[in-house]
Amino acid sequence: MPEETPTPPPPQKAEPFFPATPTPATPFNIGEEYGTAKKNLPPAKIVIIPLVVIAIIAITVALLQRPRLSATGSIDDIAYAEVPGQNMVMAAINISVKNQGEKTFLIQSIESALDTGANQFTDDAAPIVDVDRYLTALPALKQHALTPISREIQIAPGAETKGTMIVDFPVTPDAFANRKSLKVTIKAHDQPIALVLTK
Repeated sequence: MPEETPTPPPPQKAEPFFPATPTPATPFNIGEEYGTAKKNLPPAKIVIIPLVVIAIIAITVALLQRPRLSATGSIDDIAYAEVPGQNMVMAAINISVKNQGEKTFLIQSIESALDTGANQFTDDAAPIVDVDRYLTALPALKQHALTPISREIQIAPGAETKGTMIVDFPVTPDAFANRKSLKVTIKAHDQPIALVLTK
């Protein structure tokens, strides 16, 4: 008896690849894909805290490193007299300077500035060799005069110097007497800022 050839099963219909019930779509925003501050930067707190700390450190360093003056002083007395026939006033200014630093305070320059309210004038201190001649010519300046003080005077650490500087200004005695201010500026070698005295 001949063998029967099995009949192949009928082809089955292909199942669809996607499931029959669709899954809900994920929301998609193209703007978020291409970088926004919200997506790419760290939170604001993380950025602000280090910036505040850096600012505090910078301010502290700046305050500690700022130039400091090693001397203090004052204007103690002022005498003045009119220079006859020259429409000018000569003044003897007594000043005190104390060196609070660790190095010698060596005066490089010393000048005075007069503010009359209407005008301002400046003059360097007269050289020490001329001071006696001015005091002799104008006895009114001698009343409270001390040892002359001018450039290149040295003040040892911890020491104090008192002296008289002589200056002149092209003003009348009334203008000088009614001045707005008188200022003395002392610059020293190896000092970052000047010592300014006002009266």
